[in-house]
Amino acid sequence: MGISLQSFGAAGEVTGSKHLLTLPDGTRLLLDCGEFQGRRADADAKNREFPFPPEKITAVLLSHGHLDHCGSLPMLVKQGFDGTVHATSATRDIAGLIMRDAAHIMKKDYEWLLKKESGKKAYPPLYDEDDVVRTLEQMETHGYRRSFEVVPGVTAEFFNSGHILGSAIIVLTVTQGGGDPLKIAFTGDVGRHGLPIISDPEPLPPVDYLICESTYGNRLHEPMDDAKQQLAEVIRDTARRGGKVIIPAFAVGRTQELIYLLHLLKDEKAIPDLDIFVDSPMAVNATAIFEAHPECYDEETRQAFLVHHQNPFGFNSLHYVTDVEESKRLNSRLDPCIIISSSGMCEAGRILHHLKNNVGDPRHTILVVGFMAQNTLGRALADKRPVVKIFGTPYPVRARVKILNTFSGHADWRDLTAFVGAMDLRRLRQAFLVHGEADALDSLRGHFQAAGVKAVTISAPAQAYPLA
Repeated sequence: MGISLQSFGAAGEVTGSKHLLTLPDGTRLLLDCGEFQGRRADADAKNREFPFPPEKITAVLLSHGHLDHCGSLPMLVKQGFDGTVHATSATRDIAGLIMRDAAHIMKKDYEWLLKKESGKKAYPPLYDEDDVVRTLEQMETHGYRRSFEVVPGVTAEFFNSGHILGSAIIVLTVTQGGGDPLKIAFTGDVGRHGLPIISDPEPLPPVDYLICESTYGNRLHEPMDDAKQQLAEVIRDTARRGGKVIIPAFAVGRTQELIYLLHLLKDEKAIPDLDIFVDSPMAVNATAIFEAHPECYDEETRQAFLVHHQNPFGFNSLHYVTDVEESKRLNSRLDPCIIISSSGMCEAGRILHHLKNNVGDPRHTILVVGFMAQNTLGRALADKRPVVKIFGTPYPVRARVKILNTFSGHADWRDLTAFVGAMDLRRLRQAFLVHGEADALDSLRGHFQAAGVKAVTISAPAQAYPLA
C-alpha cells in the first residue's frame, strides 16, 4: 500500500479545508480541519459529521488559524480524535481565539434564533468552549524551518506562507515503505509579496507533490502600492456625503492591515480626522496576539516596533469596542466615521447588525476588502444584489458597495505561478489544486501547465489519489 491523498473539504470550493493523507502503514494524517461556510443548512450538514472516523486520525497539521482551516478541530476532538495538532506558536494563539469566538457566536445565534424563530431555523452549536479548551490541550507548536517528527517515518517542517500571522506551508518528508524519501508540500493559503506587517512567502525546498490553494487562480490583484490611495479616496468620498465607511473584515490579519494603513493615512493627513472603531472583541484580542509575535513581522514593522518603539495598532482616533451597548450606539451616530467589524464574510458577529442598520442608506459605503465565498451575505453584497437577507429579513441595498481587491491576503494567479515556477520543477511530479471555485481552478491549472508543471490535477471531493 502506498500513500494516498483525499480532499474532504475545499475541493471545488473555497472553505472547509480538510485533506487526508493515508500512509503505507495505514496511518492517517489530516492537513487542516476547517469549517465550511455558506448557507446555514448546508454548513450545518457539512460541519456536523465527518466523512471519515475522527478516532482513526493520528495527527493533524494545521496551516493557519482562519476558521475555514481550523474551525472544525473542536468537533474532531469532540467526536474522538485524541492525537496531536501541530502548528506554529502564533497559529495556536490565533486558532484558539477564533475557535472560542466561533463557539460563543454559535451559542448566542442559537439562543437568538430559538427566541425569534421559535426554533424553526435554529441549529444547535457544533461545539462549546470546553471542546475548544480540550483541542488547545492537544496542540503542539513548532518554529519555522525546524524539522519535527509527526509519526515514525514522517517528519514535517513549517515555512512562512505570508498569509496571516503564523501561517505556514507544510512540507512533509515520508520515509515509510522504503525507497527514497518522498516530500509532500501543502500550501494552506499563500500570501502576497509586500503585504503590511507580516513577512513575504518563503521559497520551498524541492518536493515531489504539491497541494496548492487556488482562491484567486483566475484573478490579478492591483498593486499593494495602490491600497493606501484607494482606501483614502473611499474614506474622503464617504465623509463628504456625511456617511459611514463600514468594513466587514476578518478579525485576524485584515483588520490589523487596515489599522496599520489607516495609521499611515492619518499621519500623512490624507484622510479627514474621523473616529475609527474596531467593533470586534476578537479583533481586539487578535491585535494583542499580533503584538506578541514579532517573529512573524516583516522588516519595516519590526523596525517600527522594536527599534522606534512605535505601535502601528494604536493612535488617538482609533477606538477598540468590546462592550455590546457601545457597539449598538455606533448605529445611532450621525457623524461620519469608520467601522471595522467581523466576520469577514458577513456570516456572523456584529457586522450583521451594522449592515442591517446601515445598508439602506445611500450616504454610507460598504467596503469589501477580502474574498467572499459563494452563498454568503458578503458574496451577495460583493455581487451588488439589490436586496440581501440579514437575519432572514430582506433589506434593499442603497448604500454604496465598493470592492478593493487590493487588500486580499491571497496570492493571485501570477503570484502563485511565480511561487511554483521557483520550485524544482524537474522533481515536482504533480500539483493538486484545492481551495478554489471552478473558474479559478481551471484558470490556475492552465497557468501551472504553461509554467512547466508536469501534471496538474483539480482535486475532486473524496477522490483518492495515489502519491507513490
